[in-house]
Amino acid sequence: MKNEAKGDQIGRVLKIYAKLSDGYVVNKAEEAALYGVNERSIQRDIDHIRNFLDEEAERTGIVNTIVYDRVEKGYRLETLYQIRLQNSEVLALCKILLDSRAFTKEEMVAMLDKLITCCVPEVNQKRVKDLIRNEEYHYVEPQHKTKFIERMWDLGQAISESRYIEIDYYRTKDKQMVHRKLQPVAIMFSEYYFYLTAFIPDEEVRKDFDVLNDSFPTIYRIDRIKSLKVLEERFYIPYSNRFEEGEFRKRIQFMYGGKLRKVTFRYTGTDIDAILDRLPTAKILDEDNGAYTVSAEVFGSGIDMWLRSQGSFIELIQ
Repeated sequence: MKNEAKGDQIGRVLKIYAKLSDGYVVNKAEEAALYGVNERSIQRDIDHIRNFLDEEAERTGIVNTIVYDRVEKGYRLETLYQIRLQNSEVLALCKILLDSRAFTKEEMVAMLDKLITCCVPEVNQKRVKDLIRNEEYHYVEPQHKTKFIERMWDLGQAISESRYIEIDYYRTKDKQMVHRKLQPVAIMFSEYYFYLTAFIPDEEVRKDFDVLNDSFPTIYRIDRIKSLKVLEERFYIPYSNRFEEGEFRKRIQFMYGGKLRKVTFRYTGTDIDAILDRLPTAKILDEDNGAYTVSAEVFGSGIDMWLRSQGSFIELIQ
């Protein structure tokens, strides 16, 4: 008898789920009368379907839910088609955030907690937290210890609206505070730090830079911006001259500005993929018994620092 009753329940749940999937509204009283059970049984059936949908959302990332429609006086299936991060993706993002070391410890812990709470089902939150707990505990914050997330958002708004900004910037090469009026065009991240890239419209200021009439912007570490004012004044850059952040990023190393140049070198290390990943514009010109001749387009002198860091594995040709 119990197996028969269980079979009846399974069949009933499947039929109710099919009805919901077909877009019908399920009324508890009507379903109870149809199957000869009380409304509490139908409510349990709906709860079983809800649990199943939650598990499917975790697996597929497509969120479906059962909602009560007060107008129709019944339950219906609402398909959100909202792509939710999977547990493994949240874990990967947490690891990347921790390895970035871009924020103060207080900011990092808060962001990780929000990411896990918002994106991971409650049943799995403890597991994800356990997997990052040790790294979070031993997290080493950047030496500048500056909170700049709100300022970075203000910069993003200025970029989006093409507004001039004025900044006071701490320049480390001579330990001086400089004032700049800028046309901000992009926010970028590289090796622990966020950077603002911006054009300098003042020719008197630009003449002191390495590249005169440069079509690419100057670079500022956001944590070193000591004050920021977003102006009402707007700037205009013709579409044909627009700054292409992706192309610029391919050719910049260590966020050092300068002239566009081509370098050619011979690599004799064991992992050519790591070289190609580090230099997105790199092309293999030749390969001879494990020795690669590589050419890449880069901006400025940052590449020289990286080439020297590779020791005897790299021989500069040009």
